[in-house]
Amino acid sequence: MAETSRPAPVRVADAGSAERLVAETLSVMRELEALLGRESDHIRVGRLGDGLAEAPQKTALAGAYLQGLQAVKANAVALARFAPEGVAALREAHGRFTDAVSANQAVLATARAISEGLLRNLSTELTRSAEPKGYGTGYGGRPAPSPYGRSRSAPLVLSRSL
Repeated sequence: MAETSRPAPVRVADAGSAERLVAETLSVMRELEALLGRESDHIRVGRLGDGLAEAPQKTALAGAYLQGLQAVKANAVALARFAPEGVAALREAHGRFTDAVSANQAVLATARAISEGLLRNLSTELTRSAEPKGYGTGYGGRPAPSPYGRSRSAPLVLSRSL
């Protein structure tokens, strides 16, 4: 079994390496925040393809962000000693980033709920139009249920390329 190459853990030993770690983590956080904003903007106006086009870059940035967070946590004492203003900047940026992630998640959840609702309504309409018309239990009512279960409707076809 082949091992995946993992980057060596970052060790902060001086002010220069502390500032470099803070700067790299802030940079990745800003890039990911901007990407999430673009994704949210596209999805809000219904351009799902454009919104999801940067998914590979989003995955890569999220991985880099998590690695940066792990390095920051592993070097918390050294960062507090060598770059206290960097730690404050990271805390502030992380608060903004958390807000951006929450907004993005809300937009994605709304888009998912809307698309599921549309598909559910479409399925209901297709099933209703496939039901036999005629006299049922009352005037204009539905026919008596089949003893063999629900009536079968035509299959619903979904295009994922939209």
